Amino acid sequence: MTAIKHALQRDIFTPNDERLLSIVNVCKAGKKKRNCFLCATVTTERPVQVNVVKVKKSDKGDFYKRQTAWGLRDLAVVDAKDAVKENPEFDLHFDKVYKWVASSTVEKNTFISCIWKLNQRYLRKKIDFINVSSQLLEELPKVAEESVPSGENQSVTGGDEESVDEYQELNAREEQDIEIMMEGCEYAISNAEAFAEKLSRELQVLDGANIQSIMASEKQVNILMKLLDEALKEVDQIELKLSSYEEMLQSVKEQMDQISESNHLIHLSNTNNVKLLSEIEFLVNHMDLAKGHIKALQEGDLTSSRGIEACTNAADALLQCMNVALRPGHDMLQAVKQQQQRFSDLREQFARRLASHLNSVFVHQGHDQSSTLAQHSAELTLPNHHPFHRDLLRYAKLMEWLKNTDYGKYEGLTKNYMDYLSRLYEREIKDFFEVAKIKMTGTTREGKKFATLPRKESAVKQETESLHGSSGKLTGSTSSLNKLSVQSSGSRRSQSSSLLDMGNMSASDLDVADRTKFDKIFEQVLSELEPLCLAEQDFISKFFKLQQHQSISGTTTNEAEEMDGGTLSRSYTSGVPQTISSEKDMIRQMMTKIFRCIEPELNNLIALGDKIDSFNSLYMLVKMSHHVWTAQNVDPASFLSTTLGNVLVTVKRNFDKCISNQMKQMDEVKISKKSKVGILPFVAEFEEFAALAESIFKNAERRGDLDKAYTKLIRAVFVSVEKVANESQKTPRDVVMMENFHHIFATLSRLKISCLEAEKKEAKQKYTDHLQSYVIYSLGQPLEKLNHFFEGVEARVAQGIREEEVSYQLAFNKQELRKVIKEYPGKEVKKGLDNLYKKVDKHLCEEENLLQVVWHSMQDEFIRQYKHFEGLIARCYPGSGITMEFTIQDILDYCSSIAQSH
Repeated sequence: MTAIKHALQRDIFTPNDERLLSIVNVCKAGKKKRNCFLCATVTTERPVQVNVVKVKKSDKGDFYKRQTAWGLRDLAVVDAKDAVKENPEFDLHFDKVYKWVASSTVEKNTFISCIWKLNQRYLRKKIDFINVSSQLLEELPKVAEESVPSGENQSVTGGDEESVDEYQELNAREEQDIEIMMEGCEYAISNAEAFAEKLSRELQVLDGANIQSIMASEKQVNILMKLLDEALKEVDQIELKLSSYEEMLQSVKEQMDQISESNHLIHLSNTNNVKLLSEIEFLVNHMDLAKGHIKALQEGDLTSSRGIEACTNAADALLQCMNVALRPGHDMLQAVKQQQQRFSDLREQFARRLASHLNSVFVHQGHDQSSTLAQHSAELTLPNHHPFHRDLLRYAKLMEWLKNTDYGKYEGLTKNYMDYLSRLYEREIKDFFEVAKIKMTGTTREGKKFATLPRKESAVKQETESLHGSSGKLTGSTSSLNKLSVQSSGSRRSQSSSLLDMGNMSASDLDVADRTKFDKIFEQVLSELEPLCLAEQDFISKFFKLQQHQSISGTTTNEAEEMDGGTLSRSYTSGVPQTISSEKDMIRQMMTKIFRCIEPELNNLIALGDKIDSFNSLYMLVKMSHHVWTAQNVDPASFLSTTLGNVLVTVKRNFDKCISNQMKQMDEVKISKKSKVGILPFVAEFEEFAALAESIFKNAERRGDLDKAYTKLIRAVFVSVEKVANESQKTPRDVVMMENFHHIFATLSRLKISCLEAEKKEAKQKYTDHLQSYVIYSLGQPLEKLNHFFEGVEARVAQGIREEEVSYQLAFNKQELRKVIKEYPGKEVKKGLDNLYKKVDKHLCEEENLLQVVWHSMQDEFIRQYKHFEGLIARCYPGSGITMEFTIQDILDYCSSIAQSH
């Protein structure tokens, strides 16, 4: 260990001007045993710095390198783990805890003792030594600090302090002198004693010379002493003169001190006067309200624009005076207290006057607006509130002032505004929706259009109640509309009317004009509501100053819907917001209170539209989706966006219900057992629905909803067609499948619905498959005996008989073949084809016009069988000259003449 210590001192610490005092061989606890050394060092230069250095052996060689160093002043805790038992583990707490395991307990104890002594000597900081034996923590002897030369070395090894080495290194001059002396004495190296004796003799000679020199200078010393005595006498005389001068100046000094003190008092008085003037000017400039402002606050006209402007300026000036930042001590002045009380009284007086005036304006607005309702009652328009908003916005700055100075009155105005305006808007919106409902129903019981009759407000309400009752459902004219539906549905097949009777009314019974009218009315309703809500929201934001800084916020939407007149005031305590956290929520809360009737009225209108015609849900879904999308682009969290979003959910639910009803009615369809099926009603209705939907949803935002509905409907149509085809007794299954899937394929090809491309291909495949199946089934074996004959021929060939040898078989010789062919002359073939044509004509319906397609397919199938028979004759009976009694051209002529004759 000693050799390692000297090597570390030489290679690592001496180049850094450090001394190595203690060393311990350690490895990290719990990890791979990689040894290193912890060294306690001090610097050789002052101030002395004590460090704990981690040294490890280099991976590339046998030399050691310095890895990490910690200052002893950063050491907080030394934990020896066990003060009684021998334990090589110990912890050092620097910036984090370092756990070590020493190679021996002796080395660990020696290192900890050295750390303790270095701390006591150099740092004197509080390092906690825990689980350390008290024998190791012995107090270092207190040694007086001595100045040592820069070249002096000290060391502490084994925990004990060593004495200062006596050896001092020679400097360059001393070395040079010794070399000169040694050159003068040749035997200085070989005979050190003789050299030392010579030096001793020379030193004695020098000492004698010094003594003689001192004795020779005694006379000069005596002379110097006399001169010093004379100098002392002169000094005494000077001191006497200075004393007399000092007595004379003492009185002058006292007079100057009195003058200086007087000047100081004058300067202090001037300074105080300047400061007092500054304070008075500050109070006068910042707490003096002009008489014109006081008069405006007390008597200003709040009805004219000039008076409002004067009151606004006066209120701002008053607020500035009240909010001035007083300096320490100002609030104790009686004049300041009086002025503050005066300002407070002016604020209270003006706040009461402003609140009273604005409440009157709100009340008059409700009455004035009510007088204009009659002229809007027969028109599908909402009254314009812009003039009222324009007049009130003149008070916006005063409302901001009131909000900052008297929140209680501001809150009261907010509540009163919501109360008055909610009643006004409720009357306007309900009357507006009544007119819309009347226009949607279209006719009275007498068959006259509601829209052509001008009505007063009471008349509109009375007629609407007869139509909708208190709940908004159709009770009066709906029955007459249902009767009209029943009468008009007599022109359709009974299957169609029973399948798609939605809401007691068939979708096809309403013409395009009626649906267009409904679409325009619904769009006009939304177009009237949207600017109304946006204008009111913009006005609330500007008038009540709810967009500049976050100071209040609202409860949730559901809480706002249930808010009565007192809820808003309960949200605050002592004029300080409690539960409201954002001004956007406050605006939405006020809008919900004012327009609380919009959502139920819209839901009633939607229910009426769905009752009139369930296909109206398509129009409403597109229109509502567009308006919701527009509102969300403006402000996703606004009242209008939220309300329209809620209503859109209802519309989407009605749309889904319409689709479900169609699918349910498809599943419940019943067909007549006595008549042929033809194109099924729900297939025709799907075509009508798809054509209508494509015209409505063109470029619509909610195209995805329609695509999902298409997929559900087309699957239901496919299933229902197969179900009806399987149950059909009058019409063959293949005919039902062929005609209806042909119709579906034609519809999808015409409408080009991208999401149904797979279904279009499937419909085409089903149509083709069932067409082929029907042709084969209907055509059967027109040359039955000939077909049985050639089936026997093919069986013999399959058994291994060569084709040219089949004619030698007794049952299949040429004579038998001629006998079978004679049974099918051209006349019989034409007769059979004519009967087949009549049979196909009875199976197919006229609507789909597939007779010629089917007949052409049968012709091709018959020619294919003919060619097959001819091929067998040519191969099995070569050179016999046997042929059919009719040709392919005869078949073509027969088919053509039969088709033309029918």
